[in-house]
Amino acid sequence: MPPTLASLVHHSALKLTVRAGEDHLDVPVRWAHSSELADPVPYMEGGELLLITALKLDAEDPEAMRQYVKRLAGAGVVGLGFAVGVHYEDIPEALVEAARREGLPLLEVPRRTPFLAISKAVSAAIAADQYRAVTAGFAAQRELTKRALADGPEGVLAALAAQVDGWAALYDTAGAVVAAAPEWAVRRAARLTADVQRLRERPAPASSVVGAADDSGRSENADRVELHSLGTSRKARAALAVGTAAPLGTAERYAVHSAIALLTLTTERSRSLHAAEQRLGAAVLRMLLAGEPDHARTVAGDLYGDLLDAPFRMIVAESASASAARVHAGPQARVPVAKPSAAAQAAADTGGDPLGALAEVVESAAARAGEAVLVVPEGERLVVLATDGGAAVAACAAYAAALEASRPTPEPITGGDEGGLVVGLSAPSGPIAASAAYKQADQALSVARRRGRVCVEHEHLAAGSVLPLLADDAVRAFADGLLRALRDHDATGRGDLVASLRAWLSRHGQWDAAAADLGVHRHTLRYRMRRVEEILGRSLDDPDVRMELWLALKATSPE
Repeated sequence: MPPTLASLVHHSALKLTVRAGEDHLDVPVRWAHSSELADPVPYMEGGELLLITALKLDAEDPEAMRQYVKRLAGAGVVGLGFAVGVHYEDIPEALVEAARREGLPLLEVPRRTPFLAISKAVSAAIAADQYRAVTAGFAAQRELTKRALADGPEGVLAALAAQVDGWAALYDTAGAVVAAAPEWAVRRAARLTADVQRLRERPAPASSVVGAADDSGRSENADRVELHSLGTSRKARAALAVGTAAPLGTAERYAVHSAIALLTLTTERSRSLHAAEQRLGAAVLRMLLAGEPDHARTVAGDLYGDLLDAPFRMIVAESASASAARVHAGPQARVPVAKPSAAAQAAADTGGDPLGALAEVVESAAARAGEAVLVVPEGERLVVLATDGGAAVAACAAYAAALEASRPTPEPITGGDEGGLVVGLSAPSGPIAASAAYKQADQALSVARRRGRVCVEHEHLAAGSVLPLLADDAVRAFADGLLRALRDHDATGRGDLVASLRAWLSRHGQWDAAAADLGVHRHTLRYRMRRVEEILGRSLDDPDVRMELWLALKATSPE
């Protein structure tokens, strides 16, 4: 620890005597400085032991001394050393009384002790304290490195918590607690999720100091918590929290910096490794889609092998701008699965990228649950293979639901929503049916795009109605063209053929029931249906014709 007034008083070579402020000798001394100015306060920084001979002071004037000592105490001077036998044989009582009033320690310096000796003693003690701190910091660095190699991030956190006499926690990109030490710190660290998320919004490296209430929620016992972003890119990959009862000392600061470096190495995969994993994942996916599950399993190895041993879901996601382009290009405009592009490899490092954000959410959830997940970014499309019923699929659904809730009303996807996302999920599948699962996810994505939804699961498509699928400009154009001749006929006032056709089809061709609905004789209805056949040039006996006409009526219905 740094030198204190008490350690200087106990220094055998200095022979200092305490004349006032005996109860405040345990304060640290940042430096020893001599000044004969009547007002040295402008040159003080706080924490100094001020040494004087009272050359320019009227040390016997009680009022002058009260003002002098009060200014020193207000400036943060921790003690006053008075040299006797120079200008005064003894410390004037006015100065002693002023020091007692302010609680400022007053030390008597004998004539044979030069101020330089006191300054050297303070300097030597500060240097020794710094050396001890550096030595302790190197020892902590060795211990942290040893634990990192043996136990990974959990070992680093445990060693760091012991070094700072507090607690430490590691957060993922979403602000969720990945690990904490000691175990009781998990709940306390979880309360800082919002602070971690705010830290992540700042360019890395970033840090902040916050307070964390104890487990009972009392703020008066709040820890001092330092938050540090982890990662080598401008967007943080993780965050470290260090909670202590008091500000960190030099040795503890060395330990925290070492932990930041080690956790960065253990939590941030290098760009080359990440690119290699993406290439491997893309190869596995291509083999699955090509109907080669055995080869895919061999290539997957330990990295993705567990994923292929249980039912999985295929997830296909696109940015809203890409989906809008596909709407105009047609349903066959599909991005093939291939080697990840450079833009896709850097997607997670760019802010405001919905696919990069979804990838982070899915990967973080899988990492917390210990699941394998295959994420293949390709241009403006993201393909994910995740365990059915696992954390990654749940996180994807929750993320999509949050985006859905933030949108005003569902509308067909257009190019205006630059930060939007469209997601399709397949039904549970296995390696043999991976190609079918991809097609299901692609179909679900197409439906989500046309319905203006963020996410659609293929399993839910059959549970709804086919009628919403008719809400398409091309379908409406076909329906208008098919019924135009009948509407033109009705516009002349020569009969209500469209309404009659609707009633007849809704009654499955039952003449009496349909005629009753219209309030006409059944012979009148038969005549109208013959006119429909004549105008359209189609037979209503053909079930395909009846189906097309019914769908056309539904597509153009104002209801």
